[in-house]
Amino acid sequence: MDKVYHLEAPLSIEDIECLKIGDMVDVSGYIYTARDAAHQRFLKLIKEGKELPIPIEGQIIYYVGPTPAPPGKVIGAAGATTSYRMDPYSPALLEMGLKGMIGKGRRSNEVKEAMVKYKAIYMASVGGAAALMSRSIKEASVVAYEEMGPEAVMKLKVEKMPAIVVNDIFGNDLYNEGKKKYRIN
Repeated sequence: MDKVYHLEAPLSIEDIECLKIGDMVDVSGYIYTARDAAHQRFLKLIKEGKELPIPIEGQIIYYVGPTPAPPGKVIGAAGATTSYRMDPYSPALLEMGLKGMIGKGRRSNEVKEAMVKYKAIYMASVGGAAALMSRSIKEASVVAYEEMGPEAVMKLKVEKMPAIVVNDIFGNDLYNEGKKKYRIN
């Protein structure tokens, strides 16, 4: 079995500098959720010179809008949403010290360049496994924008949330490398 790297949020550069594309990780600690509507609000606050409702330095943002928690559960299904919708906002957060993002799908060149410049990683969660992902979430509380329902910003306590490194701090891209590996000329 391949090695699984254990990440404890919040992250430091030392925590992620050893990671390469394709590495399997499990994430523990406190992370935050945010989708495109929350990112729009974050960028507006940044442009106005105001404080964000969550700490960004060293943090991981999980791109998810979970379903309501069923009785006896902390959270409902919590599968990642498509990451490119956050691309217009991510470079500003990376500049502020964001160290990790979890979602699904490709990132723009601008975001990948910002990850290299500010030393951050992008991880993909297991697609189609929203129920599996929710089992890693041990606590969940809304911390901002409650009026946005499932798109509200939440603080999650996670234990061994599985993910795969798609973009590392060196500019490598698993999607591009995977295509090269299996391309028939």
